[in-house]
Amino acid sequence: MIALLSIALAASAPAAHAEPDTASLEALRAIDLRLATIAHRLVTSNATLCRDTVPASGMILHARTQYDAASQGAARQVFGFPSPISVEGVVPGSPAATAGIRANDGLAALGSEPLVANAPPPSSADRDAALDVLERQESPVSATLVRNGSRHETEMTAPQGCRGRFEVVLGPKMTAQSDGKVIQIGVRFFERYRDEETAVIVAHELAHVILKHRVRLEAAGVQGGLLGELGRNAQLGQAVELEADALGVVLLHNAGYDPASAARFWREHGGDIDGGLFRSRTHPATRRRIAAIEAAAAAIPKGEQPYVPPILAQRDAPLR
Repeated sequence: MIALLSIALAASAPAAHAEPDTASLEALRAIDLRLATIAHRLVTSNATLCRDTVPASGMILHARTQYDAASQGAARQVFGFPSPISVEGVVPGSPAATAGIRANDGLAALGSEPLVANAPPPSSADRDAALDVLERQESPVSATLVRNGSRHETEMTAPQGCRGRFEVVLGPKMTAQSDGKVIQIGVRFFERYRDEETAVIVAHELAHVILKHRVRLEAAGVQGGLLGELGRNAQLGQAVELEADALGVVLLHNAGYDPASAARFWREHGGDIDGGLFRSRTHPATRRRIAAIEAAAAAIPKGEQPYVPPILAQRDAPLR
C-alpha cells in the first residue's frame, strides 16, 4: 500500500514543543490526515504509471515508541494506544474506512504477522517495521484490531497504489523533499495553503520518486551541499526539477485535480518557496518552471485518464 506515516514528532517535536499538550497533538493529527488524503488520491489514481506498487489501505500508522518521555502522557491521552502499533487516522472513503477501521484502533497483526514495538523511544523504527509488514500484504489485507479491550478481525480490499511513504515534518521551513522512498512535506504548507494547492507540491515530490531521480542523480555523480549549486551539479539538479514539474501535472490530472492548478500555484506562491534572488541554483527560476508546467498541461489529451506520458521513458535514462 501507500505507507502513510505519522508526523515526525520524535525528530521535531521536542525541539519545538518540549511537552506537547493534547490540543497540539490533535492539531498535528488533523494535518497528517490532510496529507494522507492527498497522497492516497494521488497514488491510487496513478498506479498505472508506477512500476513499484503496493496495496493502498488508507491507514495512517504510528508507534507508541515514536514519542519521547515528555510526549508520552499526552500521546496516550489523545491516541489511546490499545496496542504498541496503532491507527493514527483513516482516509475518508478509503478501504480502511470501508472496513470499519477507526482512528485510535490498535493494530495487533497484519495477515499472519504480529506487530510489536521494542525500540527505545523516541524512534520511528517500530512504526517503519509495521509499515514494512503492511507493504508486504496482498489484497484483501487482513488486520487484527484492538478496540475497547477486545480483538477482532477485518479485511480491506485495497487497490494498488504507487509505493511511497509520506510524512509531515515540523519546523519553520517550507520543506518539500524526497529521498526516493519517503516524501516529506513541511507543516507550513498546510498552515498557508489549501489542500488543492498543497497537492501540487505533493505531486511534484511523488514525481521525483516515480522518475527515480535520487538514483539517477547519484549514478551521475551529482554532489550536494555547496558543490550542488555549481556547474554540472546545478544543471542536472534543475533538469530533474523540471522533469518532476512536468510529471507532477499529469499526476494531478489523473487524480482529478485541475492540472492548471500547478502553474497557478507557482505563479501566485512561487516567490514564497523559491527564495527569489536567494533561491538554490539546483532549482529553476519560477518563470522557467511555470513555462514547463504549462507545456506539460497542454500536452495532456482531453478525456484521457489515466494519461501515461512519454516522460516516463526517461526514468531509465542516465542524466547527462
